[in-house]
Amino acid sequence: MKRFSSKYANRLANYVALRRSLGLKFSNQESILHAFDRFLISDGNDGPITQELALRFASADPLASDKRCARYYQIVRNFSDYLATFEPHTPRLDPRALHAVRRRSPAYIFSESELEQLLALAQTVSAKNPIRGATLHAMIGLAASTGLRIGEVIRLDRKDVDLQSGVLTIICTKFYKDRMVIVHPTTLDVLRDYEALRDLTYPHCDSQAFFINTRRCRFAQHTLRLDFWRMLCQMGIREARGSGPSFHDLRHTFAVRRLVSWYREGADVQAMLPILATHLGHAHYSDTAYYLTATAELLGLAADRFHRALQIEEVIS
Repeated sequence: MKRFSSKYANRLANYVALRRSLGLKFSNQESILHAFDRFLISDGNDGPITQELALRFASADPLASDKRCARYYQIVRNFSDYLATFEPHTPRLDPRALHAVRRRSPAYIFSESELEQLLALAQTVSAKNPIRGATLHAMIGLAASTGLRIGEVIRLDRKDVDLQSGVLTIICTKFYKDRMVIVHPTTLDVLRDYEALRDLTYPHCDSQAFFINTRRCRFAQHTLRLDFWRMLCQMGIREARGSGPSFHDLRHTFAVRRLVSWYREGADVQAMLPILATHLGHAHYSDTAYYLTATAELLGLAADRFHRALQIEEVIS
């Protein structure tokens, strides 16, 4: 765990430890609290956590969406409530001061050409450090071809990637379960090439992470999200501000493409859903329905099968 350094360093560390003792991973929240810790230092704040201070921190990034600003504010507010039990003079922060409407953005399904363009663009992100582009290319390609969550890609250790069999061991997923994922032969070739380049570039790196940054440390989720956002903006797929496609949409794309393939193959899609759910790491296969975005192609295939089934019933009857 990184150390906090502001006047609330001990309280912040104890708060994170408390939340984890309750069974929470609290990884993203901890990252936001570290950002708040740095904000307090740069702001030169030596007083209590006020409403004005929390709002300035939450809105500091002009490119942040309303949803993100609200999340940052609520995390600081929760910490402030905890702090007030030890320091009663801590002002109470209004829970409604910064509120984003809770709505699920429609998934974005990347086309084949967009994925190809994205992968090509990833390799060119740094002329000075080619390894950085190779790392982004491998991570994006892996997510697109397997449907792994961004955290699952980042957390892969060297021991979790079997480059002989092409099997990945996904440890401690969103639902605290482990699973095995088999990668496509072409994806396996990319992972092998990346490992060779990584070890050639950093021959004495002692990091256990499979994907590392130029500081020879594990890639951070925030960095990968930011790089992905920049590439989408460069491609014209999304605007710099507001909501839009994200790294998580690679997971949506994988699920929909898998369904389309099964429909085309004539498979019993309903019977295959539990297999897809297991691959994606869902606790219940009904959760997989969230990723089954109704694209025009998918709806067309489903409708065609439905009408053929009706025609067969009419003939039988």
